[in-house]
Amino acid sequence: MDGWGSLVAAMAVFVGAHRLMVWPRVKAPLVARLGAGGFTLAYSALSVALLVWVIVAAARSPFVPLWSPAAWQAWAALALMLVGCVLVAQALAGVNPFSFGSRTAPFDPERPGIAGVTRHPVLLALALWALAHTLANGDLAHVLLFAPMGLFALLGMAAIDRRKRRVMPDWNALSRNTALLSLRGVAALPLWPSLAGVAAWAALIALHPLVIGADPLGWLR
Repeated sequence: MDGWGSLVAAMAVFVGAHRLMVWPRVKAPLVARLGAGGFTLAYSALSVALLVWVIVAAARSPFVPLWSPAAWQAWAALALMLVGCVLVAQALAGVNPFSFGSRTAPFDPERPGIAGVTRHPVLLALALWALAHTLANGDLAHVLLFAPMGLFALLGMAAIDRRKRRVMPDWNALSRNTALLSLRGVAALPLWPSLAGVAAWAALIALHPLVIGADPLGWLR
């Protein structure tokens, strides 16, 4: 399947697989067999593989220009990606029982860490990644790719909160100093994960032309 059909198929499988993997009748047996850590690894591997598929499908779709990207969009995309990388680094280093990507215990509600900024740092990073790449690509295929992914991530944050409220009996006690999104907890975040996020951001910029083929700094030179 070529052109738009391949992109539609990739997006449908991407969204459907993520919905299926969190369905209790599917997730519970997988967690029982693989363990919580094994399930997270399998889920992450599947997500990365499907993400590569949809990106390749978008790149092969017909080019329909919508706008000519400007220098400010390049700067905005770089800034959004920097924040996203820091969020993911903080998620991997932190303790956060409210979402995936972090260790779940022990969690001190008086020192919520990244959960004090957002209970869903990985999903927020995905939304920022989608927004950054929507700005940086001015064609229809990439808008159709990244805009739904950003919306998917934002809706997922609210959906996970609703589910956690149902299944966590101590939700109110544990979540009292956390937020869906807040800047109040930024100052309390540990420094070294943020530095690791900056390093990852720099590495992604350097590798982007080699892996993706597009230079994120090309508009700025």
